[in-house]
Amino acid sequence: MPVRKPPTERQRRLGAELRKMRERVGLNISEAAAIHRTDRTTVSNTESARSGVSSDRVRVWAANYSCPDAEYIDALAEMARERGTYWWDEYRDSAVASALDLAELEHHAAALRSAQITHMPGLLQHEDYVRAVFAEAVPPMAPEAFERKLSFRIRRSGVLDRSPVPPVCTFVIHEMALRILFGGRAVLKAQLHHLLEQSERENVVVRILPLEAGGFPAAANSTLLACGPVAQLDTVQTDTAAGSMFHHAETHLANYRAVIDLLEERSLGPGRSRDFIREAAQQL
Repeated sequence: MPVRKPPTERQRRLGAELRKMRERVGLNISEAAAIHRTDRTTVSNTESARSGVSSDRVRVWAANYSCPDAEYIDALAEMARERGTYWWDEYRDSAVASALDLAELEHHAAALRSAQITHMPGLLQHEDYVRAVFAEAVPPMAPEAFERKLSFRIRRSGVLDRSPVPPVCTFVIHEMALRILFGGRAVLKAQLHHLLEQSERENVVVRILPLEAGGFPAAANSTLLACGPVAQLDTVQTDTAAGSMFHHAETHLANYRAVIDLLEERSLGPGRSRDFIREAAQQL
């Protein structure tokens, strides 16, 4: 396969999984190249996602590695089969790579589990609220860049209507996010009403974590767990000042799953959460 443009996070993940598969059977790159009847460069470029890989090659390599997990192999083969143009490709001249990777991650997720501390979840943000959040950027964005970023953020929410099957989404939102006056009282009130509307979707669950619930792990970061078709292909995304970071090491996945499980347990149920949001809106 020819060397291609800089790979996406999802393409890097596919290569990383092929590397893990090789390492599980104790082969180095030269040994793997020998059993695949190819060269070291092909194996190295495929595992680092510098070169693409076909679904057929994924299956052949998995067989050569004696991988016993048929569902896992099918999922990897499907990742290799993905081709075509997606809506976020329109933003490659303006959006940072991590934002494009996040849109791709959401699009392919079987389910999404999110914990948000100081902001509303991006997929549930009202346009005026987004404008207010982006207005706080340092340094300030130029008008054209501002509108492009706004458009990108709004279009991400289209995943909630993904056809034929939208992802099941669970959003844990800390009470602090309901209180910070981005854009002022009117904007926040409109955002809370929008949040209530979105919480009525069949595939959306909103749970509020009240201040009185006390401390909790990973309090400094917002976290998204994007569930893959099999658990091995789950991915965690965390927000940083420099953009998104993606995690898929087994230890990281186990720890972040435990954090989100705990936050869901400590948060209010969907019905009580809607009551909590309505009360917060009435107080504005």
